Amino acid sequence: MIDPEKLKILANGAKYDVSCSSSGSRRKNAGGLGNAAPAGICHSFTPDGRCVSLLKILMSNDCIYNCRYCVNRADNDIPRASATAEEICELTMAFYKRNYIEGLFLSSAVHGSPDSTMEEMVRAVKLLRNVYKFHGYIHLKGIPHADPALVREGAKYADRMSYNIELPSEKSLKLLAPQKTKQSLLLPMRALTEYRKESAEERKKTHILPAGQTTQLIVGATDESDGKILHLAQSLYDRVGLRRVYYSGYVPVVHDGLLPERPAGALREHRLYQADWLLRFYGFTVDELLSDEENLPTEFDPKCAWALKNLHLFPVEINRCPAEMLLRVPGIGMRSAKRILEARRYTALQYGDLVRMRVVLKRAKHFITCNGKFYGAEKPTAVRQSLALQSEAENAEQLSLFSSPETALTSLTGEL
Repeated sequence: MIDPEKLKILANGAKYDVSCSSSGSRRKNAGGLGNAAPAGICHSFTPDGRCVSLLKILMSNDCIYNCRYCVNRADNDIPRASATAEEICELTMAFYKRNYIEGLFLSSAVHGSPDSTMEEMVRAVKLLRNVYKFHGYIHLKGIPHADPALVREGAKYADRMSYNIELPSEKSLKLLAPQKTKQSLLLPMRALTEYRKESAEERKKTHILPAGQTTQLIVGATDESDGKILHLAQSLYDRVGLRRVYYSGYVPVVHDGLLPERPAGALREHRLYQADWLLRFYGFTVDELLSDEENLPTEFDPKCAWALKNLHLFPVEINRCPAEMLLRVPGIGMRSAKRILEARRYTALQYGDLVRMRVVLKRAKHFITCNGKFYGAEKPTAVRQSLALQSEAENAEQLSLFSSPETALTSLTGEL
């Protein structure tokens, strides 16, 4: 079994990677231990909403790269450790059998060389699948500049892979992570997308990344605007087919003259997640939300901010407006929109019906009518003031999952 001190070092080195949620996999259990299907993954959440149900660990924190923002960078004076593939497997199985975890999130600093690091990580996941018969969830991180053949081999055994872009521009990479390039991150992502397409006919046999790919972007380490960050995210969704982009507010874990002294703050990160949800599920484009040089407003969530800029489109009649417009009403989320669309086929909805459907009427009332009746504020300044007061109250607890049920539900689902 792995030495406890080594485990502490390797787990601590992995904690700043936020792209670790486990979802979307349909890997079948072929007679071994574990289940990676959505219903078989049980998540635990920290008070700020992060998933902690996976064993999240590095193979090594002894890095040859010197990314200025990284706690594991080569010139940082910290304890170093490395684990073998066998140690990772034994630890995963022991934790799983004790019901501590439901899967593995395996990453690594670049130890020795990109190829040797990727080779050892792939060996670990192959051992888990083939020798230990583990069929639970595995998220494998890709190593920039590693041999594409190693990456493809790892994709056969993982449920999800990810390459963390980290910084939103080539300029920022050259400044803070000179060993990485845009192409060293984007090329393997595109190659994995093509590999999944090639294997589509054999997917049931080979299980090529059933949970897709993700990436992480650090917010606030450099001066890129939210508009540029979201345009990059939209491009990744459209061109690479990523399942998720994760946003990590910059935290100064190392001191460096090239880095800000203060953290980016949880609110900016939260607003980016809200905007990302609008891009993926609500039919918005980045250009509708903000320009390339803008940051998202902090006083309102992105949907409210958009609605306030487009008051000429409101109010909409709840019983007749098309589905795409219904989703753009602040306070109406995906599930409540589906309930409205289904119910109004049979009856004319009243204001009380929306209460029972869990529409957030303290926001929605300013943008809808029910059978021609309007219950919101008449003047734009009054609407803005009302939404600002609500937002101020919610911001005080917005990332907590242990407050009101409504706040917790919003934090989990992203419904706006």
